[in-house]
Amino acid sequence: MRKFALSFPQISSQSVLVSTIASSCHSLNLSSSSQAQMLQSHCCCPQKIATVDEAKALHGLSITFDSAFLLDRDRVFLHNKIMSKYAYSGETPMARKLFDNMCVRNGVSYNIMISCYSHDGLLKEALKLFCEMRKGDFKPSQFTFGGLLSCDCLDMLSGEVLHGLIEKSGVLYLDVCAGTALLTMYARNGFSDKAIAVFETMPRKNLVTCNAVLSVFAQMGFLQDCVFMLSHIMSSFGVSEVTFVNIISTVDKHDLQIGYQIHGLVKKMGFDGMASVSNCLINMYGKEGDASLAEKMFDDTPFKDIVSWNTLIGVLACNGMPNKALELFLDMCANGLSPNETTIGSVLKSCSRMQTSCTGECIHAMIIKKKLDLEVYTGSALINFYASFDKVEEVQACFDAITHKSLVSWNSLIAGYSNRDSSFSLKLIQEMIHSGFYPNEYSFPVVIKSSTETELLQLHPLAIKTGYNTNAYVSSSLMVSYARNNLVSDALNLLSCSQYELSIVSSNILAWIYNRTGQFEKTQELYAGMENPDTVSWNILIAACSRNGDYKETFELFQHMLRSEIPPDNYTFVSLFSVCTRLCNLSLGSCLHGLILKTCFNLCDTFVYNMIIDMYGKCGSINSCRKIFNETKDKNIISWTALVSALGLHGRANEALETFKEMETSGLKPDRVSFLAVLSACRHNGLVEEGMNLFNQIKPQYGMEPDINHYVVVVDLLARYGHIKEAEKLILGMPFAPNALIWRSFLNGCKQRSSHAHRLTQL
Repeated sequence: MRKFALSFPQISSQSVLVSTIASSCHSLNLSSSSQAQMLQSHCCCPQKIATVDEAKALHGLSITFDSAFLLDRDRVFLHNKIMSKYAYSGETPMARKLFDNMCVRNGVSYNIMISCYSHDGLLKEALKLFCEMRKGDFKPSQFTFGGLLSCDCLDMLSGEVLHGLIEKSGVLYLDVCAGTALLTMYARNGFSDKAIAVFETMPRKNLVTCNAVLSVFAQMGFLQDCVFMLSHIMSSFGVSEVTFVNIISTVDKHDLQIGYQIHGLVKKMGFDGMASVSNCLINMYGKEGDASLAEKMFDDTPFKDIVSWNTLIGVLACNGMPNKALELFLDMCANGLSPNETTIGSVLKSCSRMQTSCTGECIHAMIIKKKLDLEVYTGSALINFYASFDKVEEVQACFDAITHKSLVSWNSLIAGYSNRDSSFSLKLIQEMIHSGFYPNEYSFPVVIKSSTETELLQLHPLAIKTGYNTNAYVSSSLMVSYARNNLVSDALNLLSCSQYELSIVSSNILAWIYNRTGQFEKTQELYAGMENPDTVSWNILIAACSRNGDYKETFELFQHMLRSEIPPDNYTFVSLFSVCTRLCNLSLGSCLHGLILKTCFNLCDTFVYNMIIDMYGKCGSINSCRKIFNETKDKNIISWTALVSALGLHGRANEALETFKEMETSGLKPDRVSFLAVLSACRHNGLVEEGMNLFNQIKPQYGMEPDINHYVVVVDLLARYGHIKEAEKLILGMPFAPNALIWRSFLNGCKQRSSHAHRLTQL
């Protein structure tokens, strides 16, 4: 019969289908009894219907002949098979039409349609059928509840109502299906404790149930519980692919030893050839920060899918290897794989970090060609990319191109404008509300961070109205913005009005305010009573001791931080290197440099390298200073300025001038601090002509007005080397009143010249 059904041609209309079936039966000279036997044999056959076309052919045959030859029991069984095929093939309207036309239904009929609606996210229709099922005296089974609980749109209240019905019906204690679906529902809504409670009350469990609760432990970050559950699964059921995917996703960089053991178990049990498990291992090594291990895992993976490529590209992009990420992206395209939204997001992030707008624009062209720019995720990634280059027009164009805008795309647009114009970002918030999207915990901090006092007084009431003022990130942003606008009392009042216990984030903000206002002792008092400080907390405390001049205590705190197994970051080392610079302690700075190279080499970014260059330069090791500068891959204006300043301090003014010119040749435009460094180098070594030439070029060639600090250095340069009249003329021509430092430099020059004249007279 199955071959007979598959022999029918593909047709679009049900009436044509029926006539085709009838003519086929007639051409084969099938009698009525033979047709009945075929239908009955298919009714008794447990094999599933292979294709939708086969289901449609069988459906048409059943319409024509079932009334005469099929019993009610066989008719329901056949219709349920056809309806199930429609449901799982995405033909929901066809399944519903068949359901409505069924003269006789059973509980399985309702279960199929309820599962179909739940899978499609049509919760209202699924619940309506559930109520109709109960009114029709059909008893809901574990499959009924399992179908409803699997719906992603199911809210917590409806889920708890279903939980009560499951308990009342006793289904929870008869089969694992309902219990597994119930604990998955609680976990999906963030109620992990209730999910675990359901698991503990279930008398029967299977591998799917244990994998579900393992996923709950993974979401909560309970690695030890995951390990115990893995041991239970291995002894009771035997592990599956899902088991390893759940437990590997829990491992972070602090638990890498356990990760190594799980990796060994994966290889031992033969799961290393599965793409999903290999992808999780690549991601695990990437989170640890060891991109080389992630690359090795990727190379050893026998079957690579798009997720494998995306995972490694994301790892390289996040671990400071944007060049490799782009190379891997090109390899992926060369292997015939088409990039998806996740690929595009990671590649555009790499372009932003490399500051290569041309490459990103080429990728944008490819996105347009593949029509991916209309999607929300890709459009938001493009907005973030162009925002990193401050290209506001392109940001707006990418936002306008998105077909179905979401809150994520609005947040990306607001972030793109926030660095340039805070007032316009506030207007975008208003426009977003008018479009039906309300700001969330990500929208407010972006706008608040750069808002003025007036804008802040508009945003704060809006945050209160929407209920986000109690959110840790929003309240922290409000406190920081109040402090930056010199409204320190308002920031502290906001903290004191909080109804909740002081969180780590709020404590860090409060400590930052104390540091900003010079109340370093209050910072130390605040952290003295904190139970679990994080890396930011330690950094703020170390910075407070450093600025307060407690240099010995600064390094004692650093040792305590390491003993507490709190990993330092680049800000930690920046504070420590600044202490070495102030103490002019070369041996201490060298030891700290050795420590960061040995234990935290991944923290050696441009930010840290700049501090090391400055430390060696001011501590008297110009060769080490030059060596670190040459090792710095991504040099910025601060790197060049630090080297120029160090060369000037060591009496190498000509080298400082050459370095300044090299900086310009590299494409970097000197700023005010750069000019101050090179002018100071000229002052230290008496290069009056060279210094004056540079000073006179600041405005006409570089478009900057010299400030008071530049005038202090140049007046000192002229007066120190006997050019008193030129110094006086420069002072009289200043666009602002000279300060005490300028007059002191000038008078010292006059005094020095007078002393020389007196000696000459005596001679």
